[in-house]
Amino acid sequence: MANSKRELFQKRRLRVRNKLRSMANGRPRLSVHRSSKNISVQLIDDVQGRTLAAASTMEKDLGFVGKNNVEAAAKIGAAIAERAKAAGVEEVYFDRGGFLFHGKVKALADAAREGGLKF
Repeated sequence: MANSKRELFQKRRLRVRNKLRSMANGRPRLSVHRSSKNISVQLIDDVQGRTLAAASTMEKDLGFVGKNNVEAAAKIGAAIAERAKAAGVEEVYFDRGGFLFHGKVKALADAAREGGLKF
């Protein structure tokens, strides 16, 4: 039976998130969302249900408004690492959602690791 791309994406997203929740141990979740024009990332505390820090290419001060490329993803990864340290967070678990760990998502993760986040 043929599934649509959206259904496959939803299944992949739920599978990734459920696996990560079992290993969370109270650490915040670094959640990535990638659209056709922007990329954004949030640091979410699932226990309290609130966002601790966020970064996106829609922020004018980062200088990548409306761009969704590897260079912008790396800049967003560095920004979220800096903001996470300011919020007192050093260890997170990386929630790539339904996106493959390749290209922009990988560049964001690598930049966040270089910025000092552990996952």
